[in-house]
Amino acid sequence: MSRTSFIRCFSIASALAAAFFATAASANPLFSFGQQQMSYPPFATAPRDSYERSEQSDRFRRQVVEYPTREAAGTVIVDTPHTYLYYVLGNGKAIRYGIGVGREGFTWSGTETVTRKAEWPDWTPPPEMVQRQPYLPRFMAGGPQNPLGARAMYLGGTIYRIHGTNAPETIGGQVSSGCIRLTNEDVTDLYSRVNVGTKVIVLPMEHRVDTGRGARG
Repeated sequence: MSRTSFIRCFSIASALAAAFFATAASANPLFSFGQQQMSYPPFATAPRDSYERSEQSDRFRRQVVEYPTREAAGTVIVDTPHTYLYYVLGNGKAIRYGIGVGREGFTWSGTETVTRKAEWPDWTPPPEMVQRQPYLPRFMAGGPQNPLGARAMYLGGTIYRIHGTNAPETIGGQVSSGCIRLTNEDVTDLYSRVNVGTKVIVLPMEHRVDTGRGARG
């Protein structure tokens, strides 16, 4: 092959390769040479089986829903039996979050207020919890491995908190010792809306309502 023919063939091949990668990049902005990158929401872990988790993700996806209630805008209502938390917007609307609640024997109900907020909080298990589970650490610094997750909102003088979790697959379950947990992404959103002094209503396990219509106050 002559030098001129070789250069012409090489130029054509280069042009075709450039066109291929340009098309791939426009179709998928995360495409890179030799590797296709994947992106996940902040604080989330890559799902082990997206098909298996899709139904749960849809059910507990953060969304604005119809929620008639006499409670004032800014109130937080925890629907324990249905594992939802509502942030009341007013005018019959609320933001609904999926949550994990207390396991059997550890659910509670009542009205409290948010008395403190913390980002990436430290965790000191209360004595009652250590007595039941002596293998627990006595202190754990805040961070991605901390079971309180990215944010925490402390409720009155109780040992209970609304907090994040490093185990998002537990959302929708009865899994805690009484605390209310959200995904780290959702608790960060809620944290940005809730102030110290916010009213929090925790409904009892036997309080069952039609979540399509919301609470009746």
